[in-house]
Amino acid sequence: MHAMNPELAATLNRWKSKGDTIVFTNGVFDLLHAGHVTYLRGARELGDRLVVAVNSDASVRTLGKGSDRPINDEESRKLVLEALRSVDVAVIFSSETPLELIMQIRPDVLVKGGDYDPKVQDREAKNYIVGSCEVIDYGGKVAVIPFVKGHSTTLMLQKSRSKD
Repeated sequence: MHAMNPELAATLNRWKSKGDTIVFTNGVFDLLHAGHVTYLRGARELGDRLVVAVNSDASVRTLGKGSDRPINDEESRKLVLEALRSVDVAVIFSSETPLELIMQIRPDVLVKGGDYDPKVQDREAKNYIVGSCEVIDYGGKVAVIPFVKGHSTTLMLQKSRSKD
C-alpha cells in the first residue's frame, strides 16, 4: 500500500476532527464540460468536503478511451479541478482503480456517475462501483448522480473533429 501524501492526510484529519462529511469521487476529467461541473456540484452537495481522485495519464491509457487520451496531462486536469468551487482537493492516482485511496481516505460518501449502480456487488461487472462494498461495510454511503445528457468528452472530441 502506498503512503498517502502527508499534506492530504493532515487535511483529512482536520476535516474529520471537525465532523465534516467527506465525499469522494474519481475520474479522468479530461476536457472539463457542463456535465462534469454539474456532477461535481451534485457530489459536493452530498457532504461538507469533496475529494476528487484524478486518473494519472498512464492509467487513462488503460481505460480504452483512445490512443490520443488524455488530451490534458494529469497535473493540468488536477489544477483545473481544484479551481472549481465544489472541489476541496484533487489527488492523482496511478493504480488501475482508486480502491487503495478510498480505503486510506475512508469517505463518508462514495459517488459515481449515472452508468454505475450502487446495488451491483459483482466486482467484475462493468457498472460495479469500486470501493462500494468496503465503504458500506464501514458504515458509509454510496450514491450515483445521473449524467447530463449530451455532455461528454468523447462527444466534444467528435464534434471538434467533424468541423475539420
